[in-house]
Amino acid sequence: MTTHNDDVDWDSWPVADYLAENYRDVHPSDAAVIAHHSAFYRRLPRRGVDRSVEFGAGPNLYPLILASAVSRRIDAVEAGASNVAYLEQQLQHRPDASWQEFHALCRRLDPDVPPTLAGALAPVRVVHGDVRALPPGAYGLASMHFVAEGATEDHTEFAAFCRAFVRAVRPGGYLVAAFMENMPTYRIGPASRWPGCPVDPDTVTRVFAPLTRELTVTRIDSDTTLPDYGDSGMVLLTGVSRGTA
Repeated sequence: MTTHNDDVDWDSWPVADYLAENYRDVHPSDAAVIAHHSAFYRRLPRRGVDRSVEFGAGPNLYPLILASAVSRRIDAVEAGASNVAYLEQQLQHRPDASWQEFHALCRRLDPDVPPTLAGALAPVRVVHGDVRALPPGAYGLASMHFVAEGATEDHTEFAAFCRAFVRAVRPGGYLVAAFMENMPTYRIGPASRWPGCPVDPDTVTRVFAPLTRELTVTRIDSDTTLPDYGDSGMVLLTGVSRGTA
């Protein structure tokens, strides 16, 4: 049976296990994503975006740090209660020390990132909600990391998430994304099982090409320093919305 987004209890996402497996150190794949995105953000005016969105934020802070170079406000929109609680704790108290290394790399690659981690997170507001319900055209920039292909096992629903992602920005709005390549259904920690929809650069290009201009799609190889989730690497995207999603 194919698992769809609404079949999953996202409130029970295993935040501690996920962070321990993926984000306690800067892995080579993190560094590659950050370098790719920083090159795009450096082309944009400093704080030139009035409002951006992290589409399905999860507990990952480095996309928020990156977006702080160009954004005056960042909405971290997340459906899962455990992820929301973690984000709120990070913003209201001292962030985990492990994020300092991510911040240092982001700032080294893009000096427009604020000089402190607290400063980089200052524009962030946590929004507990379903990304599919975001109002069309509300943002000047949308960022998405490992969401659409990790929310469902169904390719049609994957494409619908991608269209909702594009629809969230106004025509001419910027898009930045990363996807796990060929990610199957996978486990985090000792037991929990989560959906995966295998996609590759051709899949991503096919979905986004009609919706965007200045589209770039590239990939990086799988990272042997990370747990073997069954993926073959990552697909990275930048583009500008045509306003036709």
